[in-house]
Amino acid sequence: MRSTVTRMRVALVVLALLLAACGQGQAPSTAAPTAASQPTAAPAAAQPTAAAPSGAAASGEPIPIGIAVAQTSNVALFGQEQVAGAQVAEQYFNQKGGVNGRPIKLILQDTGGDEAGAINAFNTLINNYKVVGIVGPTLSQQAFAADPIADKAGVPVIAPSNTAKGIPQIGDYIARISAPVSAVAPNAVKAALNINPNIKKVVVLFAQNDAFSKSETVVFQQTVTNTFKLDLLGVQTFQTTDTDFTTQATFVLGANPDMVIISGLAADSGNLVKQLRDLGYKGVIVGGNGLNTPNLFPVCKSACDGILVAQAYSYQSESDVNKAFREAFKAKQNKEPGQFSGQAFTAVQVFVEALAALDKQSPIASADLAQLRTALNKQILAGTYDTPLGAISFTPEGDINQKQFYVAQVKMSPDGTSGAFEFIK
Repeated sequence: MRSTVTRMRVALVVLALLLAACGQGQAPSTAAPTAASQPTAAPAAAQPTAAAPSGAAASGEPIPIGIAVAQTSNVALFGQEQVAGAQVAEQYFNQKGGVNGRPIKLILQDTGGDEAGAINAFNTLINNYKVVGIVGPTLSQQAFAADPIADKAGVPVIAPSNTAKGIPQIGDYIARISAPVSAVAPNAVKAALNINPNIKKVVVLFAQNDAFSKSETVVFQQTVTNTFKLDLLGVQTFQTTDTDFTTQATFVLGANPDMVIISGLAADSGNLVKQLRDLGYKGVIVGGNGLNTPNLFPVCKSACDGILVAQAYSYQSESDVNKAFREAFKAKQNKEPGQFSGQAFTAVQVFVEALAALDKQSPIASADLAQLRTALNKQILAGTYDTPLGAISFTPEGDINQKQFYVAQVKMSPDGTSGAFEFIK
């Protein structure tokens, strides 16, 4: 018994000596030093990134791209679609390797529906988040206020939905992938006349407090009177914040036109359409770009049926990139992508491909931010892109070169619970 106790005491002493030698109460280890014990590697942003193998996901320090669109206010019906399209692009291109192996990271800022919101969003993205470029804003009205800030700071902007006249002329750093209204809007009037050649009399209505609507209505009025020699019975105005359109509807019913053309945003235009139909107007309705969203359907419901809208995007386009975008969008949103989503995806795509082309010329990771922004702006304008909108490029001034446009007609279920844009061939 005593010998056993003695052996135990000896074992305890030996163990105590071993613990003391380790200094931390742990047995010695022969394992290799951990990463934490090694010298700290330089940040990913400061090192050139090797190109990822085809199909390999991107890794490393993300490249920040600003998304300044309307997530709140009455403009959110457009902005929510833009966020959805941009997020699909972020996931899609990062899974394909990002910018030569380096991922992009979208920095979202809500512009709301006014100029002040857009200005604040642009300043935050430029100065706080140090983005390489900005996709936005949602409205042309906002662009005229916020784009000059980015231009002065030398930050490239790609407008995803600014179709008013004069957007690319704001400055050298402003481009758009949204075709000007003059190239798109007349197609809807032409389609209406193809469907009903007996259309002769027209009334035009537009939101007078919105820069885009004011620009678009000029194109529509010229198309009506100059191009197709139709009889313009009158022009009525409203505000994007209006909900009661009794005055405008009364005028339309009194004039008894064959066709009504509306330029406004989704919420106000949808309510206007509903009140026109509820009060008995049965003629053709052509909508401008503001009615170009599935988010219109819950506003006017069954009254939306039959609206004709010219579009710069079709989810039925057969290009490989559009098929991939459509599939990814439907998987995430459980619906077909609309024009605003397709344009937002395209804007992100242009940034990704221009950055990749630039990086192949000279690694962008080591570039000064101001120099990178300037070089990126030049590369954007120099490139050609195969996008969901089709093959596009830019004029030296920053306007889009796009060949293919579409016209869609809204088809709603009788109870107004669901709807779709059906493209006219």
